[in-house]
Amino acid sequence: MGDADGNGVLTRAEAQAAATQMFAKMDANGDGKLDATDRAAKRAEMQAKMFERLDANKDGNISRAEWDQHAAERAAKRTERGEKRAEAGESHRGKRDGMRGHRGKRGGHGMMMLGRADTNGDKVISQAEFQTAALARFDSVDANKDGQVTAEERKAHREAMRAKRGQRPASQ
Repeated sequence: MGDADGNGVLTRAEAQAAATQMFAKMDANGDGKLDATDRAAKRAEMQAKMFERLDANKDGNISRAEWDQHAAERAAKRTERGEKRAEAGESHRGKRDGMRGHRGKRGGHGMMMLGRADTNGDKVISQAEFQTAALARFDSVDANKDGQVTAEERKAHREAMRAKRGQRPASQ
């Protein structure tokens, strides 16, 4: 993500540009900060999109038949993904498809990262805080500190994080 030139290597400049784009996308009201207003606007936008997907006949209501059809389509997609994983020899270690990495909490990993970005604790993330957090994540993955993150560095970081998660007490 963020590899603008598509060469498989993410530079610090590309990471910074991607963070700028992501911040602009998340800043729903364009006020230069991420706060509860932006989260509420994004949630409302997602709910409206979901309603549009479910309301197949576009009558402004979701019938039981539309609901059941959507559930059947989701189940079929889930089964298809599972079959593809099995063919590829992959496992998803017993996690539900829609909840991977989230440990059952809405907002999951992304919200946790945003919380860490709020360095002054005011429940608002400025663009500077967002950039600082994004570049800190980049720097933590850039093992050899050459200003580039390779596929090997991403893989090593991912494996280290998995190992770290495996060492956490069950209460977390």
